[in-house]
Amino acid sequence: MSAKIKLIVAISVVIVIALSGFAFLLQSNAHEKASLSIRVACVGDSITVGSNYPNDLWMLLGSDYIVGNFGVSSATVSLHTNKPYMKNDMFQKALDFGPDVVILMLGTNDANYENQKYNASFVEDYITLIDEFGALSSKPSIMIVKPPPVFNNGTGISTDFFATIVIPNLEEIASKFNLPVIDVYTFLLDHPEYFSYDGVHPNDQGAQAIAKIVYNALIVLK
Repeated sequence: MSAKIKLIVAISVVIVIALSGFAFLLQSNAHEKASLSIRVACVGDSITVGSNYPNDLWMLLGSDYIVGNFGVSSATVSLHTNKPYMKNDMFQKALDFGPDVVILMLGTNDANYENQKYNASFVEDYITLIDEFGALSSKPSIMIVKPPPVFNNGTGISTDFFATIVIPNLEEIASKFNLPVIDVYTFLLDHPEYFSYDGVHPNDQGAQAIAKIVYNALIVLK
């Protein structure tokens, strides 16, 4: 092998090693940044998983945060319905996420006509949900959201039951455990236009409004 070829080979080896080291450094920095980020778990039903509110929230919070969407359509707080949140695989994924902050926005589907008969266990089951997240090693801050108002009974969810039973239940739980409350319900009472699809699920404007309300609460918490 000529001296010229040897030199080319040597230079190539040096370049490969340098690039590998650079790639490793980038990967390490990315991993370190991710481990230092504040992890926010958005737990909820179709209002969470079916809207852009978690993504809008992430955009507001910025790169120091990682926001996970752990919503489950039709999910309930009650463990006795056909679709309890805590019996869904997404619940375990939310736990495995190791959140620093948990945003709990559940209860809307518990006002469904078929689920109202299970209301007697609502508070107890919600407390179980809180305890499950509270037992995590990450020791997350847990925030209870009073979900958006129900503007139309057409989806099978009772406006009256939600307002007079579910919302007071959430207030009782938050007071009992001295947990922060994010009052999406009151803020959006005068904005039915944000729920133009069916009176329950937010449109893009509604998702942005929810994200802003949650964001303001998180900034105070920080």
